[in-house]
Formats: sequence, structure tokens, C-alpha cells
Amino acid sequence: MDEIMRRRVYGADHDDPDPDPGPRPGRVYRELVGGPLDGLLLDVTGWTEVALADGSALVTEIGSYGAGGRAEYGPRADQPYKWDWRGDTP
Repeated sequence: MDEIMRRRVYGADHDDPDPDPGPRPGRVYRELVGGPLDGLLLDVTGWTEVALADGSALVTEIGSYGAGGRAEYGPRADQPYKWDWRGDTP
């Protein structure tokens, strides 16, 4: 758990003058694996089981499509707390 508590969370602004980029106690996270968001955590607190099973297309400027593009991530069959990169979309 200590390793997870030192990780950056997707959506945390690295330019924020008072950043709190790490995970917060009592929240639920998925680890993003591969692609442009590799190593970040995604806060999925309150997501439905259907949404967790589907995964998500996350906005990122560092994917194949630049600003406004999205990186698609979804759960691994054998480790659903890890979400693998599926590719980029415009």
C-alpha cells in the first residue's frame, strides 16, 4: 500500500502551486499500465461495476492525437485493478 500512496493520480495538475498529486485514503484506484498514462493511478471511487468492467477513454495531450485526444484503458482479465492501454483515439 505504501507504494501506491506515493504515486501520481490522473488529473492532478503538475503545475498547481499547491499540488496534492498523490492518492487519498478511503478512495479506490486503478493502475494505468502502458501507453501515454503509464504508471498513473485513476480514481474510480463511486464508479459502477459496469463502468469498471468497460474501462475508460481518458483525455491526454501526450497521446497519438495530441491535445483533445484520448487514451483508452481497460481492466486486465486476471488483475482488474490494473488497466491496460488499448490505444489512442481522437
